[in-house]
Amino acid sequence: MVKTPTFLSFKEYLEYDDGTDNYYELLNGELVPMPPESEPNSWIATWLRDELVELVNRRLVKTHDCELQVPGNPQNRYPDLVVLRHEHLKLTRKRQTITLDMPPPQLIAEVVSPYRKHQDENYQRDYIDKRRQYQELGIPEYWIIDPQQQKVTVLLLIDGTYQVTEFTGNQQIVSRTFPELKLTVAEVLLAS
Repeated sequence: MVKTPTFLSFKEYLEYDDGTDNYYELLNGELVPMPPESEPNSWIATWLRDELVELVNRRLVKTHDCELQVPGNPQNRYPDLVVLRHEHLKLTRKRQTITLDMPPPQLIAEVVSPYRKHQDENYQRDYIDKRRQYQELGIPEYWIIDPQQQKVTVLLLIDGTYQVTEFTGNQQIVSRTFPELKLTVAEVLLAS
């Protein structure tokens, strides 16, 4: 953790500048540096971005640098891939942060980092913590791309709760947000 002179509120965090290009999560008022993403995970997100820009304005599809304010701790996340709404382009002119008072993005995708068991931090963060936070934010579609398990889990928000569908192998991933997207799990995972 980076020691800050006092505990920061989210508003203070948004104004914080340490003169670096580091990304931080705000956890209980303290800054936690975000480690760089692994190349395979980064490539999967970039490859998926390239597929999505065939269907949506390329400015709306962000990888790794769009921040979300989320309820609970940590208070922010940097998803691997975010598909914004058109109104976000105006709302994020000063800083690419989607706050709690803004409409939720259309879609979020996270690529799970390696883990040994379900109690490991990498698994818990993407499958449990972010799922709860993204559901509470009202994000209509959340993808968990898990290279280790060779599956893509699509969570669709229905009546305020995520409904889960898992896809594997040569199954085509079904997206409610982008029904014209024609990708199989094998294609997404072979991108790595």
